[in-house]
Amino acid sequence: MTKQDLKVKLTAAFFGLLLMATCAFAAQEGVTKRVRFARGRTTTILKNSVVRGTRDRYLVGARAGQKMTVSINAVERNAAFTIYAPSNDTLEGTSESQEVKNWSGTLPENGDYVIEVGGTRGNATYTLKVTVR
Repeated sequence: MTKQDLKVKLTAAFFGLLLMATCAFAAQEGVTKRVRFARGRTTTILKNSVVRGTRDRYLVGARAGQKMTVSINAVERNAAFTIYAPSNDTLEGTSESQEVKNWSGTLPENGDYVIEVGGTRGNATYTLKVTVR
């Protein structure tokens, strides 16, 4: 094998590894999903896993004055959530730094609320319970 052949093979291997790393990183984006309630139900339960450093986002359509209750349980007690109003303001008592596991309150405006779930220590397998009345 010549020096030129070795260079070509090493360059191809490098770019192959770079491509695989890029794909793996892109695949670690969290999910974004609209929450649907079964007909006649006000509560739904969502089960998923989130990879460290990513966030899963759940969109919940609701009206001002409705009461929302959210709770999360994780296998290793390492998942928490933040809730954003349609105006993108964080709902009081749900900031990321508080590692919120339970929240209940009256919604201030009409539109899509975002429940953002993340791991507090590493990857997290969780069950999210959402009630809107």
